[in-house]
Amino acid sequence: MKKKIKSSILVGVLMCSVSYGYYFYQINSDGISDGINNTSRISMEQENNSEQKEDLNGQDNKDSTDVENKKKEENKEKPEQENIKLYATSAVLLDASNNRILYEKDSNKKLAMASTTKIMTLIIALENGNMDDVVTVSSYAARMPDVQLNIRTGEKYKLRDLMYSLMLESHNDSAVAIAEHIGGSVEGFAKLMNQKAEEIGCKDTHFVTPNGLDATDGQGAHSTTAADLARIMSYCIKESSKKDEFLKITRTSNHTFSDIEGKRSFSCRNHNAFLTMMDGALSGKTGFTGKAGYCYVGALERDGRTFIVALLACGWPNNKGYKWVDTKKLMNYGLANYKYRTFDEIELNQGKLEPIMVEDGQTQYIGQTAMVGLEVKRPEYGMLMRDDEIIETEYELKDKLAAPVEAGTVVGEIKYLVDGKICKVDTIVTNGDVEKIDFKWCFDKVINEFLE
Repeated sequence: MKKKIKSSILVGVLMCSVSYGYYFYQINSDGISDGINNTSRISMEQENNSEQKEDLNGQDNKDSTDVENKKKEENKEKPEQENIKLYATSAVLLDASNNRILYEKDSNKKLAMASTTKIMTLIIALENGNMDDVVTVSSYAARMPDVQLNIRTGEKYKLRDLMYSLMLESHNDSAVAIAEHIGGSVEGFAKLMNQKAEEIGCKDTHFVTPNGLDATDGQGAHSTTAADLARIMSYCIKESSKKDEFLKITRTSNHTFSDIEGKRSFSCRNHNAFLTMMDGALSGKTGFTGKAGYCYVGALERDGRTFIVALLACGWPNNKGYKWVDTKKLMNYGLANYKYRTFDEIELNQGKLEPIMVEDGQTQYIGQTAMVGLEVKRPEYGMLMRDDEIIETEYELKDKLAAPVEAGTVVGEIKYLVDGKICKVDTIVTNGDVEKIDFKWCFDKVINEFLE
């Protein structure tokens, strides 16, 4: 009798196994083509019809609620830029930590830049040369107009000393001597300058000369914008591998040196008055030509905040002091109104971060829909903002995944926007593993159900 019972059980198990094996074959051959197993097909189709889900291929969907919220935010009155009276035709206040423009006046207007050019000349020389290089002066370099060091054809100087001459006294002949040494010619050096400008992200800058004297070539006039000029300074003091050397040179008060043979001695004094004008002044460069007017680009660091001001066409003689008035106005505006705010202050919408379906995923019981939980990777990040600036969020994530799924799989992102611009992106990932349905899973479930 016991043998008959055991035989019956064994036959039953085998029959069920064959049955579920056939079931597994069916759902893999045609029943799971849309990613939903047959057992839960009816309930899932009803859910799909009621919610009108479209993205059956697992592509990114932007939550409609986010779109509505964004429209509501757009209807809110955005804080207007404060009207600061400036002498400059074009001006920018920039956050050097991320190159975000905090205040602007015609910031994308292309204008001549005069000797503010020399910040690019210096950083190119630092990155491509050796400060102990010996530079031989050409007749072309020796013919440069004022302001000049009065170097002579054939004389030899350390590259280091010409760099100090370039930045402290703004000598035009030193600029050309440096350019010819590094780039082989003024034209070759200008090519390096334009390549670097493009790398930095300058969109409206064209270099023709290393000293900023007004000139034109086949691609246009020597010019930039206040926005681009500020970006260049930001690169020089924050991103360049030679930022420390750049800051040391531009902050030096005085420098004395001789030519290689020791026949002539020189003394240079820094003419950047801003260095002693405000606490935390970091660097800067003045400029003037008849076409450009007075120009200035400078940086200040205080309380962990680094601001950059760029001014173009900031008056003509006899208004040499206008650039200092504008610089102090913009720096003080930044110091008074901008502080670091972290994006962690934004509370996440947990309704948008509920578990999502995993097609073909193993579950505890046959007929269940596999789901996987989500979590957000939120590295701490802050930036300079005013108290009245609104942080908006946009959620973008897939509505389902295909098994197998590993913990940490990226399924979407949260974008944080300030004034319509993306300032931070957090990643949404899965917080668990989901294995894919296979024959072994089906067999185990059949045995368990039969024994129960």
